[in-house]
Amino acid sequence: MITPFAGEKVDYEALRRLVELQKEAGVDFLVPLGTSAETPCLEDEEKKEILSLIRSLVPELPLIAGVGTNSLKATLRNIRLLEDCGADAWLVVVPFYNKPTQEGMYQYFKIIAESTEKPVLMYNVPSRTGANMSAETTLRLSQVSNILGIKEASGDLNQIQHILGGRPKGFKLFSGNDDQTFPIMTAGGDGVISVVSNIAPKPMVALTNALRSGNVEIAKELDRKLSALYKACFVESNPIPVKGGLSALGLCSDQMRLPLTPATSATVKLMMEAYERVR
Repeated sequence: MITPFAGEKVDYEALRRLVELQKEAGVDFLVPLGTSAETPCLEDEEKKEILSLIRSLVPELPLIAGVGTNSLKATLRNIRLLEDCGADAWLVVVPFYNKPTQEGMYQYFKIIAESTEKPVLMYNVPSRTGANMSAETTLRLSQVSNILGIKEASGDLNQIQHILGGRPKGFKLFSGNDDQTFPIMTAGGDGVISVVSNIAPKPMVALTNALRSGNVEIAKELDRKLSALYKACFVESNPIPVKGGLSALGLCSDQMRLPLTPATSATVKLMMEAYERVR
C-alpha cells in the first residue's frame, strides 16, 4: 500500500479510503510499510500509527508489515517498534546498498527469523537492493523455521522456477512484479504482492482468483487488459505513477516525500489511459 500525504503529515483520512478500496475488492491480505509506502521517509511514530489504523480498519485481513533495512540491528529495532501494532508477519527485504554475499544473506534472515515469533516473508528485489538472493540461498532459508516464504522480484523466471521446484511444502512464493503474476502463478506460485492493486484492486483480485481456480483463459484475457497498467505503474519510480493516478481519481494527493517527486502530467495521462482499459 502507498502512504498518502497532506502537507508535511500522513493523510490518515485518505489512507482510510484506500484501505476501504482494497477491502471492498476482496484482497487476501495487505502489505503496509513496504516500498510503495515510501517507508524510508516515514518517522517511527508514523509507522506505528499507519499500521495500527490499518489493523483497526480490517481486523479480519492478514497484515504483512515491511520492516527491512540494510542493518540487522535496525531491522530488529523496527520489529520491536511495531510488535504491538497488529502485524501478522514481517516483510524483510534483502539488505540494500551493502551488497551482501549469499552467506551474509543467509545469516541475516536466519537471525531475524529466530528473533521473532511472527513469520518472516523475505523480499528479493535486486533492481533496488543491488544484490540478488540466489535460488540456492532461498531454498536453504526455506528450511529455517518461521520463514514463511518469499516475495520474488528478481524478474528471473528460471530462478523462480528453481525455487518453485525445490521448495518444501508450505513455503510461499509471491510474485513481486505485477507483469509476472500470470507466468509465476501458472507455474505454481501463490499470488502477487501488487503495486497495480493500489489503483485497480478488483482486476488484480479477479486475475489471481482465476489463476487459483484454473480458469487460464479468463486469466489470460485479464492479464492482457492489465498489461498497459503494469507498464504505466513503472514509467517513473514506484510509487510515483500510481500515486499520480490515485490523485487523478480524487482518492489522495500526488504528494511525495523527497527524494521522490510527483508524477509528470505525461505519466498521469498514461496511467489514466491504462486505467480506463480495466475499470
